[in-house]
Amino acid sequence: MEFLRFYQFRTPRNITFGLGAAETVGEKAKEYGANKALMVTDRVFGPVGIIEKVSQALSRKGVDPVVYDGVITEPTTDQVEEGLEVYRKNGCGLVIGLGGGSCIDAAKAISVVATNGGRIQDYEGRGKVKKPRAPLFAVPTTAGTGSEVSLSCVITDQQRKVKFIVYSPYILADEAIEDPLLTLSMPPSITASSGMDALTHAIEGYISLREANLGYGSPPLIHYLAIPAIELISQNLRQAWANGKNVEARSNMMLGQLLAGFTFANAGTALAHGMARPLGAYFHVPHGLANAIVLPHVMEFTWVAVPDKFARIASAMGEEVASLSLIQAAARAVEAVKKLCADIQVPKLRDLGVREEEFQRVVVQMARDGIASGTPQVNPRPVTEKELVELFNRSF
Repeated sequence: MEFLRFYQFRTPRNITFGLGAAETVGEKAKEYGANKALMVTDRVFGPVGIIEKVSQALSRKGVDPVVYDGVITEPTTDQVEEGLEVYRKNGCGLVIGLGGGSCIDAAKAISVVATNGGRIQDYEGRGKVKKPRAPLFAVPTTAGTGSEVSLSCVITDQQRKVKFIVYSPYILADEAIEDPLLTLSMPPSITASSGMDALTHAIEGYISLREANLGYGSPPLIHYLAIPAIELISQNLRQAWANGKNVEARSNMMLGQLLAGFTFANAGTALAHGMARPLGAYFHVPHGLANAIVLPHVMEFTWVAVPDKFARIASAMGEEVASLSLIQAAARAVEAVKKLCADIQVPKLRDLGVREEEFQRVVVQMARDGIASGTPQVNPRPVTEKELVELFNRSF
């Protein structure tokens, strides 16, 4: 195992984890001096009682809840502006991202613009955010995107048809509140896509070639996060998908996605994420689902470059590899992910209604956009534009 001279590892100020953790949100809001808190969420959480539950937790401690529930699927620049207007109009002092990664990313963006001014587009890339954001809580309802522990947010600019990233240590939430009970109402399709999103984070963070001394986590530390994350997710995703009320499976998935979130937040992602973002921008495929669709093909392309790591992935996923050669064991990781995708019914792009003629019209541009995102460059096996087009076609 390689040990570097030094490295940075960033986490939220506090992480509250466990059954009923959401009940602490009001108490924590008062600690930050908030009298009004903007909840950035999706209206689908209203009927299942999640918005009311968190609102009551705030009200019990004297914090007025203000709800912006306009985040639908992937967060957009328009949604950020709408939420910001609600924040300012009501004089809020705290932003709470309540939901999946889309809601949390939108909350991050709103909190940044609330104190830095301008538009969220102004902060695309790295090093653009100059001031601390407004106080920010992240309360995930999926397991999960890991957005509650990451240093970035991904926003869709509908005019440019591009998903862009804002990256800054300032974006990291003050409080991450992890309550598995909030995930019990997730339907099987969201359970599958968010769970595969977390598995992608763990795998890609583990194999990423990013240089730790440039501000990412170290390979030695990431090993002890990524491998347990892969174990927890691969051993519990099927059960959580088949029976959403399985509290033990849901709790293990929440813990697995948290470890996976630490992994990718501090070690980056790789080729699968470079493919997932254009699929979201051009065909509105939700990010987690896009990762789930492309991950098996990316792994099949990549494993030959780092067979030792893929052999460890296979073992973490429960494959019997002790009697196998390194190459045989590494290949088992690919088969294990394919089997998991099949068991939880991850679709192909064509199953989502994506028309082949439209897909072929933009596939080359998607490959170029994917490479331009920067994440394919840290994949252990470099990819050309032609190879990336082929990987997109395999995913169709």
